[in-house]
Amino acid sequence: MKKILIVDDQMEVRELIHVTLRSSNYELLQAENGPQALEIARKELPDLILLDVMMPQGGIDGFEVCETLKKEPNTRKIHIVMLTAIQQEVDLERGRRAGADDYFTKPFSPLKLLQKVSDILGDPQ
Repeated sequence: MKKILIVDDQMEVRELIHVTLRSSNYELLQAENGPQALEIARKELPDLILLDVMMPQGGIDGFEVCETLKKEPNTRKIHIVMLTAIQQEVDLERGRRAGADDYFTKPFSPLKLLQKVSDILGDPQ
């Protein structure tokens, strides 16, 4: 079973993503800040991380989490999709430099999120 780590400082957003994906056959993990995301990613090695960009709690934003994970041998192959309300080119470029594999803009359509996850991970088994 493939694992997805949902990282967002807003519980409502994590829950919306969880509800959207729970009917699929994925193991869903959650983190509410950068340090927690790093800890869970290193321990669980998820197949996909849906990673919020702006997380003021914990002192590490999504860009830093992404860059850290992409530099570490055990976690660099994890597919990371940045979740962002920001669509400015400078932020997209910063995400690319950090190693983000893709972007998904908030607010989002649950159906489009399901399609994005399916495109990345394939159909859940």
